[in-house]
Amino acid sequence: MPYINIRITKEGATPEQKAQLIKGATQLLVDVLGKNPQTTVVVIDEVETDNWGIAGETVTERRKRGA
Repeated sequence: MPYINIRITKEGATPEQKAQLIKGATQLLVDVLGKNPQTTVVVIDEVETDNWGIAGETVTERRKRGA
């Protein structure tokens, strides 16, 4: 049973966009690895920008300074 975990910052991805991610990720495993889509699990975790860091600072701070 393939398991795909997608992590994105919590910034308003719509239900439609999330559905597209789930569908696309599932299809990718079907196309590349021949996996059964009926047993492929996709989980989307949305992380607050204060809890996501790049280069020693939070995404929130980076966005404030336009980085």
